[in-house]
Parts: sequence; structure tokens; C-alpha cells
Amino acid sequence: TEDSNAGMAGPAMIEGGGLGTYHPSEIGPAPVQRANGVIDIVVRDEAQAVAVAKRYLAYFQGDLAEWDAADQRILRHVVPENRRRAYDVRRVLDVLFDAGSVLELRRDFGVGVLTALARVEGRPLGVVANNPMHLGGAIDADASDKAARFMQLCDAFDLPLLYLCDTPGFMVGPDAEKSALVRRASRMFVVAGSMTVPVGTVVLRKGYGLGAQAMALGSFRTPRFIVGWPTSEYGPMGLEGAVKLGFRKEIEAIKDPEEREQLYRQIVAMAYQRGKGLNVAAHFEIDDVIDPAETRAWISTVLTSAPSPARRGGKKRPMIDTW
Repeated sequence: TEDSNAGMAGPAMIEGGGLGTYHPSEIGPAPVQRANGVIDIVVRDEAQAVAVAKRYLAYFQGDLAEWDAADQRILRHVVPENRRRAYDVRRVLDVLFDAGSVLELRRDFGVGVLTALARVEGRPLGVVANNPMHLGGAIDADASDKAARFMQLCDAFDLPLLYLCDTPGFMVGPDAEKSALVRRASRMFVVAGSMTVPVGTVVLRKGYGLGAQAMALGSFRTPRFIVGWPTSEYGPMGLEGAVKLGFRKEIEAIKDPEEREQLYRQIVAMAYQRGKGLNVAAHFEIDDVIDPAETRAWISTVLTSAPSPARRGGKKRPMIDTW
């Protein structure tokens, strides 16, 4: 609950260890534990906690016979036509999945990705979505841990997984490396290698670099389907950075600043055209470019056509780690 505390020891043990004197409310309060991923969902009170727990467990207990969904044509207008404008990906989830079925986990931790349980036509599945409102959708260390653990959860309980991809790749730079990003980002690929549930990927806008591969089980060839919306674009890294690196000599050779900027913009525009979803689909690198309003149909096809998991007498996975 909002006023709860969780910690490894109380005030007496802390003081006994010579580590200072603290009031119980100072040790692991909910705002701290929700931000670091210890708490999956924060609720108002015990009554809401029971209601949310029942709702959470229901995703692992099968399909619902009754469901409703929003007008899917709304999805055509969620991602701005201006590729530089950010948008709230939660709006995509609210429209795409059954009405009232989205339950987001660890909302305040690893905010670069969203992890949620949801339903399509009453059938449960897991969702991992990039958040373009944070670092432009780049995947940092916390987001990698968050996604990898959620992938384990879905696989352990045979829940199909859907990636909603809009990322320029993994976060880079000295500060990112101080967070052990190489090790932590690798978890998304390592976990993907052991998953057996049906997986699909929908590219909403950016599908660049290793980050995009991570949003497709490590390869665009691995998911049961990978489709893009008309706004989707692809490449080995972000277009602007690729142009600056690949055409540095040509750009720097121009003395006039305005002409230099004009050439840069022309090359970026050419690269964008080559990497647009329709061109990428024409080379069979993705399955198709689809009307956003048809996304549910693609998801439903995978959910209904995938074979039922084999009956087991024990656990599918030995554990789901705590990261």
C-alpha cells in the first residue's frame, strides 16, 4: 500500500549494528521501493490490494468469455506523423487491448520500457513496450532488467508475449557503461534464447540497432511475426547518428554552414526513405506493413493458431529471478 514499508531489517537491528538510529517510516518506504522495482503495483489500501491480487492471478487462469475493445481506428492517429514528436505509448495499450484489461507492472522502475499483462479477445498475454517519452525510447540498464524478468514470468506461465517496438537502440555513453549495461542488456537476449511461448513484434516507429533486435527475441527472424505500422523505420542505428558518422568527410568538406546543414538533411532524408517500413518489407526483412487498426487481428491469429503448451508435472522454469 502507499503507506507501507519493506526492508531487510527494522530500526532495532540497524541501530544494534551501529548503523544509526532511524524511525520505522524511514526504512524502505513505498516511494523508494516502487522506484527501485521492489514493488510491482502500489495500491491505496488493503481492499484494493486484494482486488488487484485477484486480477493479477486471473491472467494465469485462462481466457475470459466476455470482452470489449475500443474502436481500433483510433490507433491510426496515436503515433504522430512528425517522427521527431514523442507520444504516450500507454495510449496504444489502452486502445489495442481489451477494454480495462491492461495491468502494468513496475510502472515506476525501468521507465524506458512498459511491462504489462493484458488480453486480446479474452485471451491473456504479456506486453513489453518501449517508452518514447523516456530517452527517446532507448533501453537502459534498469529497463533491460525489467524486461528480462517479465519475459521469464510470461514464459514460466505459458503466456504469449508481444513486443511494441519504438527504440533507437540501447543507451550508450560513459554513464550508461557505469550502470553495467553490457551485462544487464545481455539478459534480454539470454532469456529470449530459453523462451518457448509464441512471440510477436509490432514496430510502431523506430526499429534500430541491437535494441530493436532485443524487442524481437534477438532477431527479426525469430518471432512468429514481425510487422510495422506505416510510421515504422529501420536501420543499424539512429539515422542522424549514422549519417554523421558515415558521411563525416563529405559534410565537413563543405565550408558554408548552411550548405553543410542542407547536405546533412538531404542525406538523412534519403536514409529515412530507404529505411521506411514499406521498403524494408519489400526486401522481406519484416513480414508486412499493416494498418494499425488491424493489429489486433495479427495478435489474435498468433494466440489462436499457436499449439497449446504440453502438460507438465512440474515447473517449466526453475525460478523467476528477482531483478
